[in-house]
Amino acid sequence: MTYSEFGERLGSSPEAARSLARRLRLVRKPGNDGKVRVIVDLAEIRYTPAPGRSPDGPQVNIDALKTRIEQLQADLAELEMEKNCLEASVAEHRADFERERDRCDRLIAETLALNKAAMSARENAARLEGEAFGRQNRRRWWGRRVTRGRGRGQRPAGTSVIASLHRAK
Repeated sequence: MTYSEFGERLGSSPEAARSLARRLRLVRKPGNDGKVRVIVDLAEIRYTPAPGRSPDGPQVNIDALKTRIEQLQADLAELEMEKNCLEASVAEHRADFERERDRCDRLIAETLALNKAAMSARENAARLEGEAFGRQNRRRWWGRRVTRGRGRGQRPAGTSVIASLHRAK
């Protein structure tokens, strides 16, 4: 049977019949008249054509779609305004962030300078402490050396005025 006959039997157009024959991989053979014949057993095919569209049907959908488009455009305008407000807020927060980062950089630089000064002061204190300790030890050593064998406030033996006069004789 030709695609036209096949379409009539199915209750659809010849194009729909040709598409179905290709989809189901039915055997097709060209005829002597140039028309393609389809070998098919109609009892094996389960085909229900799609319902046709009426000319008045889409009008209702178009009106509903137009109202939906208007609603979406209103929502879009509202979202655009909200986006602009958020962008302004973001710009303010960005400026605050930049100020805080600059302040933090200044504080870090100041902290590093103060740490350097503190380290220098510690080094100077340690050096001066070492010098003072060394001077005290030298005095103690010299004092021990000079005052060995005598009491406090006494002259070393043999250094008195009388002893020197006796030696001169």
